[in-house]
Amino acid sequence: MIVLGIILLIIGFVTGLSFLWTIGIILVLIGLVLWVAGLLGHAVGGRRHYY
Repeated sequence: MIVLGIILLIIGFVTGLSFLWTIGIILVLIGLVLWVAGLLGHAVGGRRHYY
């Protein structure tokens, strides 16, 4: 999810499409939250790790 968010951020920045930039930021933030929750040992959505 983090990688997809970064790809959308880059595409949005290069093309100037603001909605891709916004979706990219949201995906990166969600990915980081899930990653940190996994590092702390919390199972989110029935999964302990998100790769």
